[in-house]
Amino acid sequence: MRNGGKISAAIDVLTDVLNRHQPVKSAARDWGKRARYAGSKDRAWVSGLVLDALRKRNSIAYRMDDESPRALVLGALAFAWGWDIRQIDTAMDEEHAPSKLTLSEREHLVMAPDPSAPPHVQGDYPEWMAPMMARVFGEEATVEAQAMAVRADVDLRVNTLKVDAEKASMPLKSAKAEQSRLLHNAFHIPAKDPSERETSLESIPAYSKGWVEVQDAGSQIAAAAANAQPGEQVLDYCSGGGGKTIALAAQMKGKGQIFAYDIDGKRLSALIPRLKRSGAHNVQLVHPSEPVQLETLTGQMDCVFVDAPCTGTGTWRRRPDSKWRIKQGQLEKRMAEQTDIIAKASEFVKPGGRMVYATCSFLMEEDEDRVAEFLAAHPEFTEEDAAGAAIASGLLTDEGANVVQRFRMPTGSVRLTPRRAGTDGFFFAVLRRAG
Repeated sequence: MRNGGKISAAIDVLTDVLNRHQPVKSAARDWGKRARYAGSKDRAWVSGLVLDALRKRNSIAYRMDDESPRALVLGALAFAWGWDIRQIDTAMDEEHAPSKLTLSEREHLVMAPDPSAPPHVQGDYPEWMAPMMARVFGEEATVEAQAMAVRADVDLRVNTLKVDAEKASMPLKSAKAEQSRLLHNAFHIPAKDPSERETSLESIPAYSKGWVEVQDAGSQIAAAAANAQPGEQVLDYCSGGGGKTIALAAQMKGKGQIFAYDIDGKRLSALIPRLKRSGAHNVQLVHPSEPVQLETLTGQMDCVFVDAPCTGTGTWRRRPDSKWRIKQGQLEKRMAEQTDIIAKASEFVKPGGRMVYATCSFLMEEDEDRVAEFLAAHPEFTEEDAAGAAIASGLLTDEGANVVQRFRMPTGSVRLTPRRAGTDGFFFAVLRRAG
């Protein structure tokens, strides 16, 4: 496909996303079914452009004085991809391209950014969230949000149940993976140009062998805060896809017992092939249809890990369409769920044991507020130094240790963001039950 046709396709896909409220993956897949002539590189180009238009939706609409899918796509070419008017003109002259640029579009495409634009415009986040952004980030809200409006890198965790980092590094060279600056047993693949196709990690033998798992560095650090030891009894209370379950199994060197539970049985079942690939043999699945099995764990766990369901604001780089779907009511629903989940999960912590509460959200309403509410209602628990717990795991590099110490909150919890750590947005706190 030539650029003009791909621009037209991006406008169509973005129209489905905005008007039909489809996720980008679904809308792009539907377009791909209709456009059998489009190759994998063409599909990557179109998806990349749509995602960048969504990442910078507010600022593009403001500069273009138009929030239509066409304006957002053209603005993404100019303001996110750095195309000049000549490049855009050439593409719009091609067959299957959209109609040529209007005079108004030309004027806006060369217009400089307005430094007086409102913070939610410059930071590309929903306007109703402005008070929450200001609460958590203060005067740095705009620059923090801008760091969430770019393409995310890819992080890999080495599965030390099967291989060490040195051996895993060899087959990862084809993906241009670099040693993580934050974690010893991890690699980092810098984000490619948005128009380029991502490397298929599934095609790398190291992945199919179970040597590496795709897991954001922030998620790996949150799991490290559990500091799970060989021989312990651990419950991953909101296991989901099982990324942290497998990470905890590696921390425990396959010794002891991990119980993986999730209220969604289908998500839990999807963990089975991942467990087989990882070689983690000390994991037991606790299905929601078997409540008796879960009840027997009450008061028995050395560590309970709670990766609570949240709004996912910390993943805006990867899922920019979700940024515009979140509503106040959804946040309030999540907060109520988190209050319920953390209270229920605490029942499984034995005297002297610990609980890790984590979210992939940067909102204090889902993070510190929920921890403070729990502690007020459960005086038998106290908050500990989460940064110290992550460092004690031995998984962090010196730079990783400096990062978590720098962004440790006064109460002991840690908040990581793309700007602060180059990770997704993550929050984690460690709570100890009195012995």
